[in-house]
Formats: sequence, C-alpha cells, structure tokens
Amino acid sequence: MINIAIIGLGSMGKNHYRVLKNIGEVNVAALCDVVENSSFKEPFYNDIDEMFKNEKIDAAIIAVPTFLHKDVALKVASYGADIFIEKPAASKIEDAEAILDFVEKKGLKSCVGHVERFNPAVLNLKEELKNKTVYTIEITRVGPFPPRISDVGVLTDLAVHDIDLIRYITSKDILDKSIFKSQKIHNHYEDNAVLSFLLEDDIIASITTNWLTPFKRRKVEVACAKVYFEADLIAQTLQEFSDYQTNNSYRVRDLHIKKDEPLLKELEAFIEYIKSGDRGNLASIEDSIETLKVALPK
Repeated sequence: MINIAIIGLGSMGKNHYRVLKNIGEVNVAALCDVVENSSFKEPFYNDIDEMFKNEKIDAAIIAVPTFLHKDVALKVASYGADIFIEKPAASKIEDAEAILDFVEKKGLKSCVGHVERFNPAVLNLKEELKNKTVYTIEITRVGPFPPRISDVGVLTDLAVHDIDLIRYITSKDILDKSIFKSQKIHNHYEDNAVLSFLLEDDIIASITTNWLTPFKRRKVEVACAKVYFEADLIAQTLQEFSDYQTNNSYRVRDLHIKKDEPLLKELEAFIEYIKSGDRGNLASIEDSIETLKVALPK
C-alpha cells in the first residue's frame, strides 16, 4: 500500500482525492490545505511539517497555486517523499530548476501533471502518427474565464498543456516561436494568445487559446502527407481524412477510441512509477522546464 498525501484541496486537489480513492493500492494518508475542511475523513492539516511529523507518507500530490509550487515541493522533498506537481512545475523557470536539482540530489521520483498526455484521443493520435510525415499541428484550447485562476494567465495555465502536447506528440524540439497575447478581462494577466512555432523537420505548429470564448473547445488538428487528423479532447474522438480528390472529395473515418478518465490513467502511471521506476508517459520536471522556456518571456 502506497501512502499518499494531497497538498492543496482546491478544484484540482479534490479531483485527485476523488480519483485516488478509487485506486485500490493507494491509501490517502493525509490532506493539507490552509483552509479547514471537515468534509474529509482523512487526517487534515494546515501545516506541512506537522503532517509529515505525524503521518507516514510515501508521496505527495502538490495541487497548490502555481506560485507556491517551489516552496511546497522543496518542503515535501526534504522529508524524502516522491512528488507529483500539478502543471506547470513552477511559475518561474529558475524555481522549476531548483526543484529538479533538489529532488535529484535526494534521489526522489518526480513528475508534472500534464494530464492531456493521458487523454485517449491524444494517445490514439500519437499512435496513428507513427511513421507518418507531419506537416502542421494546430491546437485550439479556449473557454470561459475561470474566476478561480488569479495567479497566472492563459500562457501558464492553458498554453503549457499544448506546448507539452506538441513536443510529446511529435517527439520533436521547438526551434523558434512567436507569441502574441493581450489582456481583455483578467485583472493582472493575459487572457488571449496565439502562439506559432517552428519545430525540427520543418514542422509548423500553432496554438490558439483564450478565456474569452463562452464554450470550451479542445481540439488538435494534424496535417500529414496524404492524411489529416482531427482529435476532440473533450469528446475523446479522432477522425481521419484521406484519399483527397481533385473535386474536393475525401474519405472520412472515425477511429475507434476506448474512452477513459485521463486523470485516472495519469495517477495509475504515477503509482506504477513509484513502484517500478518506469515513468511511462508521465511528464518530467525537465519536460515542464522546456515548456516554460517556450511559454514565458525571456
């Protein structure tokens, strides 16, 4: 049995709690948040040091606001626990590098919660792209403004998902970038952005993201030699367009996808990583650092 603590019981922390409670080989050993919550039956703490002194904890899920990631991760790692940090690893590149340096010195396992890597539509798309020549990738991630997000803008909250996906799906590095952003309704940060990239092998990629759209849309479109794919990450569907004709006709095929909860598959991968050392599809802190280097201004 693996004893896991959850630090940060906001929206994402509660999702981790719900999913972990359904994984048989996991014991949610303790919870920690600055806000008292009596609705949980597990030991609840307001102080990380007190929690570790009183409970046996093998690993911790860190789901606090991004600007607190560094302090919390270093504290957890100082007690010798493996760590799962919700994306991104930190709000600053140097903070993420400090976390990486410390966990490596302590010999701990660590990963960053880029949950879209475990979306069945993404996994199937990645498989379909094997041995195909990719020309372009276009990702759309838009939706209404979430009032709970106050410490970062769309680049750090949303675009990091898709910067990571571009690198993950193609297994190529980003060589150049252009980022255009604006602030329309957020009090402190950008809420509207378009990002363009040049990858290895002359692959062109783009991301459109905002908090200005009244509905959620999460789509990945990939143009390849002789075939085009469209993945819907919300519906977990994947379509293939092929056999283009000069009269603008083409063949459409709906690819079979077994739908599943990405967070469940991600946390199962984290448990396996703790047990065997096999990171699988989990994003590393190094992956998150590369993503932050793209998303954040120099």
